[in-house]
Amino acid sequence: MAQKKSVVVTGVSTGIGWGAVKVLTGKGFHVFGSVRKPADAERLKGEFGEAFTPLLFDVTDEAAVKAGAAQVEAALDGATLAGLVNNAGIAVAGPLLYLPIDEWRQQLEVNLTGVVIATQAFAPLLGAGGARVAAPGRIVNISSVGGRNANPFMAPYCTSKFGLEGLSESLRREMLPFGVDVVVVAPGAVATPIWDKADQVDTSRYANTPYATALDRLRAYMLQIGKAGLPPEAIGEAIATALTAPRPKVRYVVSPSPIQVLMTEILPKRTLDRITGQRLGLLPGS
Repeated sequence: MAQKKSVVVTGVSTGIGWGAVKVLTGKGFHVFGSVRKPADAERLKGEFGEAFTPLLFDVTDEAAVKAGAAQVEAALDGATLAGLVNNAGIAVAGPLLYLPIDEWRQQLEVNLTGVVIATQAFAPLLGAGGARVAAPGRIVNISSVGGRNANPFMAPYCTSKFGLEGLSESLRREMLPFGVDVVVVAPGAVATPIWDKADQVDTSRYANTPYATALDRLRAYMLQIGKAGLPPEAIGEAIATALTAPRPKVRYVVSPSPIQVLMTEILPKRTLDRITGQRLGLLPGS
């Protein structure tokens, strides 16, 4: 294993993380993938064989993540880790005025603090600090198109992804002395089990708020675009490019509707406010 390029990917039980494991192992990498349940670890070992080693931890558990890093260090036997892919994350939704604060905290704890915990634990294995003699590895942070354009009722998730974009930029510059690059991959809609969960989300607790109708419209819209989303392997390919390109971009956007993404980047924010407000019924008379 020490002679084979190795990558750590967090949150690989399903979705983008699973797609990354499939693509990276297919390209000859050994992948250490984090899961929270032993059953998922066994399932993935059966699926990917010797090219995959499960790590059991929740990214918010600092002691468990450090134990996972020690496990990887022992397996590397002095080799340098080729990459860390910070993928693990959750999506919390709801109107900000009525959202329970514990859900807000949990969103940021997983999507931001968890990234810092994993980065601190695995960065030395990538070459940060200069202790390893091989070419330094790379950090790939999985953001979202929602990291630059925020939809209503997605404030917790979008805040975490906007924050991850800033974290990545600061970290990229802090890693300059070590040659460890930091690259962002920003997916649009991806066809993952998260959309099945969205179909079961109960919005009744907001039924007596001014947002009830708009929430139902947004939920229907999100389910529609989710079912037409990209396969997880498409994001896995972008992750592989971010890890291996001789001169990688600082940010890769992968979306099934690139024109729509472009429009959100070039249209004035007030125009986007009106379009979104009319679509969801947030404007008077809409």
